[in-house]
Amino acid sequence: MDMQVLRPVHDALEIKGKISYSEGAQAWNVIRFKKELLQEFPQLKEKRSQISYKMLIFQTYKDLEKAIKDMKEQDAFPILLFFYKTPLNDSC
Repeated sequence: MDMQVLRPVHDALEIKGKISYSEGAQAWNVIRFKKELLQEFPQLKEKRSQISYKMLIFQTYKDLEKAIKDMKEQDAFPILLFFYKTPLNDSC
């Protein structure tokens, strides 16, 4: 069975959040979805559904542009994810 692309409910949305550190994996690898994202993709709240993901990383904008053209043909859409290193709080 082919994977079904989940579609957002509304137009463009900007959500900011944090990545949590996982002691077991010894890495910053836990992303908790904000309420706004879950509202866009209500399928993510279905406990019995099996949800997977596909991550694409490009080295150049030229490669990204080609991939976007291919996505349009497949009726898929991109979600952009940026990683930022934020300064530590000096509240000691």
